[in-house]
Amino acid sequence: MNAPATTPGTPRHPALDGLTTALRELLGPRCSTSDSEREHHGHGESYHPTKAPDVVCYPQTTDEVSRIVKLCHQAKVPVIPFGAGTSLEGHVVALHGGVCIDLSRMNAITEVNAEDLDCTVEAGVTRKQLNEHLRDTGLFFPVDPGADATLGGMTATRASGTNAVRYGTMKDNVLALTVVLADGTIVKTGGRARKSSAGYDLTRLFVGSEGTLCVITEITLKLYGIPEASSVAVCSFPDIASAVNCAIETIQCGVQVARVELLDETCMRAINRHNNLSYPETVALFLEFHGTDAAVVSQAQMVEALAEGHGGEGWRFAATAEERSKLWQARHNLHYALLALRPGASSWGTDTCVPISQLAACITEIREHAKDAPFPVTALGHVGDGNFHMGFLIRMDSPDEIREAERLNGLLVNRAIELGGTCTGEHGVGYGKAKFLRKEHGDAAVEVMRTLKASLDPDNIMNPGKVLPPALDRV
Repeated sequence: MNAPATTPGTPRHPALDGLTTALRELLGPRCSTSDSEREHHGHGESYHPTKAPDVVCYPQTTDEVSRIVKLCHQAKVPVIPFGAGTSLEGHVVALHGGVCIDLSRMNAITEVNAEDLDCTVEAGVTRKQLNEHLRDTGLFFPVDPGADATLGGMTATRASGTNAVRYGTMKDNVLALTVVLADGTIVKTGGRARKSSAGYDLTRLFVGSEGTLCVITEITLKLYGIPEASSVAVCSFPDIASAVNCAIETIQCGVQVARVELLDETCMRAINRHNNLSYPETVALFLEFHGTDAAVVSQAQMVEALAEGHGGEGWRFAATAEERSKLWQARHNLHYALLALRPGASSWGTDTCVPISQLAACITEIREHAKDAPFPVTALGHVGDGNFHMGFLIRMDSPDEIREAERLNGLLVNRAIELGGTCTGEHGVGYGKAKFLRKEHGDAAVEVMRTLKASLDPDNIMNPGKVLPPALDRV
């Protein structure tokens, strides 16, 4: 959870009173300055302290978003887009105050083209809402970050999740966008064709821009046929290295698994307690297989044999749809299950991704550094694509614990980058990881990013303080 206390705000912007009046004239009661709504929109789902915006707006159309942004542009007041508030790197924190644009009421599914396997949705549609709408079409949208995030937020953070090893991340599944730029201009990018060589790829530029270049209001997405059959298995391993090496070998052998999730001993204990389950409390892999009945059986048999070669045992199937749903719901609720192990703690969730051949070494090395930490440390991740998370359950009122978490996070991120990986596989940069961009990309690349930002947002009103490190930061 985020730190419970609201931190002191920044000085009030001199143009805010006139801007608030204009926003109320535009939106009526859908423009709020209440303390409760401001506080709610000043944090995500992580340890980052709350910093509330000055105003919260609830647009219902792209045109209203454009008009809000135009007013903010004229007043030179910051704009912070907000979806469901499930982000983990401080993306929605109003570092400099300003206007929060909550897109949750833009929740229409405007078009489903079943024959072409695509759909168009407004930014406030959540992934669960979309899949419920698609249920009778035989199609589904596979990107699953766990939380019932909005698709606009998932696009803005280039989200990923448990299915990415087979279906890719948001950058692989967004075909087109409607966005509002910093001056209020409405731009449409991409199209419904599955490929194009026409001009700069603006769609990919805005996917993952985290509200710093635009406000995303509409997304066209790829859809997939619901597989004929699916099954889920859980297998226990003697240690992290054995489980990770099994996952690596599975991918290298070409098995088209849909999900490969690693959970360490602490995660399994938390899942059992929180969900009244009885799995062995040792390192485990959760695996899901999609395909025809015969293909699912063949995949499972192959992976079971690979697991045995790495000391895996207790292979256990969740055969029915109800059992599969219960198991994955337990996995998705892991964040809250872990918090229950240490009441009052906050979760500092790391998010690195490395080439899969380096995965076991990276996790093992950082776990060794963390063995004497004064707080619980967990390891979990979507190991089929090299993405994993170390979790630190810390007390935000303990400076010593915060310093140790910062030290371990720095060790992990720097080591991942040295191994050819990234500081963030799916959570995004926000302001929590901005200081690592120079090491990962180099000064020249960061300056290109800064040039793009300055060109599209010369007054720096779009989610300021996020993604890009300060100009003189050389951490």
